[in-house]
Amino acid sequence: MSRHSSLTIAATLCLASGAAWAQDAGEPVKLDPLQIIGDPAAAQTLPGSGYVVGAEQLEREATTDINKALKAAPGIYVREEEGFGLRPNIGIRGATAERSSKITLLEDGVMIAPAPYSNPAAYYFPTMKRMSSVEVLKGAPLLRHGPQTTGGVVNLVSTPIPDESAGHLEAVVNERGGTDVHAHYGNTVGDWGFLLETVQRAAEGYKDIDRSNRDTGYDIQDYVGKLRWQGERQSVLLKLQHSEETSNASYLGLTDADFDDDPNRRYGLSSIDQMNNEHTGVNLTHQFQWTDRVSSTATLYHNEFERNWFKLSGGAAYVRDANNGDANAQGILDGTVDVAGLQYKNNARAYESQGLQLNFDVDLGAHQLAVGARYHEDEMDRFQPVETYDQVNGSLVFQGRTAPSGSNNRIETAEAVSFWVMDQWQATERLKLNLALRYEDVETARTQYGDPDRNTVDSTRSNDSDEWLPGVSFTYDVSDRWQLLGGVHRGFSPVGGGATQNVEPENSTNYEAGVRFFGERFFAEAIGFHSDFSDQTENCSLAAPCSNGSTSGSFVTGEADISGLELQFETGTQLGAFYLPVSLGYTYTRAEISKDNAASGLRSGDRLKDVPENQLALRVGLEHNSGWDNYAVVRYLDDMCTEAGCERRGSFNKTESLTVVDFISRYALTPRATVFLKVDNVFDEQRIVSRLPDGARPNLPRTAYVGLSVDF
Repeated sequence: MSRHSSLTIAATLCLASGAAWAQDAGEPVKLDPLQIIGDPAAAQTLPGSGYVVGAEQLEREATTDINKALKAAPGIYVREEEGFGLRPNIGIRGATAERSSKITLLEDGVMIAPAPYSNPAAYYFPTMKRMSSVEVLKGAPLLRHGPQTTGGVVNLVSTPIPDESAGHLEAVVNERGGTDVHAHYGNTVGDWGFLLETVQRAAEGYKDIDRSNRDTGYDIQDYVGKLRWQGERQSVLLKLQHSEETSNASYLGLTDADFDDDPNRRYGLSSIDQMNNEHTGVNLTHQFQWTDRVSSTATLYHNEFERNWFKLSGGAAYVRDANNGDANAQGILDGTVDVAGLQYKNNARAYESQGLQLNFDVDLGAHQLAVGARYHEDEMDRFQPVETYDQVNGSLVFQGRTAPSGSNNRIETAEAVSFWVMDQWQATERLKLNLALRYEDVETARTQYGDPDRNTVDSTRSNDSDEWLPGVSFTYDVSDRWQLLGGVHRGFSPVGGGATQNVEPENSTNYEAGVRFFGERFFAEAIGFHSDFSDQTENCSLAAPCSNGSTSGSFVTGEADISGLELQFETGTQLGAFYLPVSLGYTYTRAEISKDNAASGLRSGDRLKDVPENQLALRVGLEHNSGWDNYAVVRYLDDMCTEAGCERRGSFNKTESLTVVDFISRYALTPRATVFLKVDNVFDEQRIVSRLPDGARPNLPRTAYVGLSVDF
């Protein structure tokens, strides 16, 4: 028997014994097993920090882009890429944003990154339109959820099964040839409930490709089915999901000069680039109420994700050289200079992840315990043939195909066991303590093959690490209106499937402290945070090269400090027949290397990548008794480094600051039918919001939408 199997059995026995001695307590704490926080009000009383984008806000703003949903959440850094939010780059506090690989990403409480341990980069992201809420958890309580425990957790909560017959249909069209259709219907009859749901999205895109009539949009189909049986003391929920995407997306961006001339241009070199992917997921969740004080939740999950992003390799070199004045490189980008041997790689990978997680909630009166364990395994199979083209008179001419070898032909795997104990202790009438301990034991391996048939092993590597991650946090009610909070926890980031035996995982010590004020129509929160890294690392990929230029493995930048301040403010005023809700979120962050590092070439004071110094989101509404509601959202984002130490590395490694205003107007035709007009980027402000993967990239230009939403 493997040591992982032994640990799993031991953890399960420990949980069972815990259930036996706690049978005579009071009322259990009830939280939907798919959630990690609850509603937005619950986030405002956590013994840690959190934020919930609720169903009302998502529906009100007709949200289809996770980047827009999260930009008002303090402490979250979003680096856009293609303007649609299909492959977001999300960072939280000390966790950098590259492909959201440094945060724990969940759907309904289950890890949803393609391979969370061996390859956490989120090339798959769930369709935002089928989510009923988005939860963000930071601070010591996040140790309940792993493996990434430095910055935070993002949990996407899908559409729930209704308690009675209910359906919803929303259809939206936009001025750029885009359509979005979201439909679901469900019912509960007796002990049985079900939900059927689909999202159909299509867009022509907003960029124009030189010398090509191919659009730059996408087609997405997403289907979900849920079936629930609810008994007197237990329930079983089966969730099935399948989605497919084809998008004419490219890694190739623009030079700065070309961006200034037309940010929505794409070079002809990228005309044949295309992403195709397919995702299938199965979750089976069982809940059991053992006693009035003890309940358990067990989830068995399996996810498969296949993708092939066929695209130009090496385009960044042409953009870099052209930015530095190389006329030949500029001519190649423009299509006026012929070039031979262009490499277009089938970035084809198959991911698989599966596991079992088990948690017991035990109510001991003053102590609310959560004790659990998870066994998980995942893998990535990379088999990437390369096609060669020549550019002749501005056209791409196919020359041949090369079978994969070396790094393009490999398998990476991970096996992990996690164990956690959480104690939410009402120590006094005013003081609530949250004690946390998490254990992670991770084995990763990589096998690289020397021939397409995989008869010859070219190289192997492996890594084994285990970490104990303690944390403590508290809230203290100074009065009925004022509350203090604070906490400290140890952060951890797995090394990934490509790590060698001597590579240590990233570790950090993370602190937060703050104050909350609760008024009759007013809520305010101010939280300071600080993360101290002994060895801060970046995950390297073609999509997000590390600061040293590497596109695989990891890059250790060295000792680093990330400190900041998060502010939230919510209020509302009644003016006759109008109600004016106002909310504001602001984050200040200082993220830098704290000690000279000869190995990385970075110096004390160098800025870290993907972290803006200032960001702000202001929401203002005007709601009328007639059902005519209007909302404006103003977002400001500072510039960001696209590589660490950007202030010492020239002028082409920072993004630009940006202010965007979005507007939506909704009118209720009937209590069940609403029409709306939505305008993203009202003032058509476009800036360089990313330089990754390969060149300058803009945000979405001004785009108007008209939609109809009907409940039945």
